[in-house]
Amino acid sequence: MRKTILVTAAAAFAVAGISLAAPASAAPKVVPGGVSPMHAPCGTTGPNIDNRVDADAPSGGAANQRSGTIAASSTNCVILGVLQPTDDALYFCWTAGNDGFTWTYLRNQRTGVRGWVRDNLLDGNGSDDWCGF
Repeated sequence: MRKTILVTAAAAFAVAGISLAAPASAAPKVVPGGVSPMHAPCGTTGPNIDNRVDADAPSGGAANQRSGTIAASSTNCVILGVLQPTDDALYFCWTAGNDGFTWTYLRNQRTGVRGWVRDNLLDGNGSDDWCGF
């Protein structure tokens, strides 16, 4: 229903000569109360707050699942698994990395591996729910 309404609205705007531009990037995530999210050191897990499964979770190619979001470089945290383009993922929550990106803690539904994936690599920009840290 919602997709039909959006398509109909887009067609109406096109007829009226109004264009609809897609945003350059996903909206920044907001933390309740204005608290700055902290990073997840290697080995940190996230609580299952979102509890939402996203089908074919990676937005492009495969995405590495890491043990955390902080180190000298966030890519220094160990790769625990790889989320393939056709893998579904259970989103737990998100936090910030020390690389300027937000990261979602998730479970690969095919392999059972849990880990952190950068949100810009996930459909819908990852989890909607802040981990609380």
